[in-house]
Amino acid sequence: MPKYEVIIYWSESDNTFVSEVPELPGCMADGKTYQDVMKNTETIINEWIETAKMLGREIPEPKGRLMYA
Repeated sequence: MPKYEVIIYWSESDNTFVSEVPELPGCMADGKTYQDVMKNTETIINEWIETAKMLGREIPEPKGRLMYA
């Protein structure tokens, strides 16, 4: 799986963890536990990429870690 940045936060109103993948617009998932949200995020990233391929859209390269000199 490509290594995209994932932001995870707790949604008090939904009583669940939510993840966002900033490099893939609209790519979000949720889960009742941290492990669930990570598993669901992995699934949704793969689905996002497959859908982009089917539609002929560009798939962003993961930014990766910044290296400082």
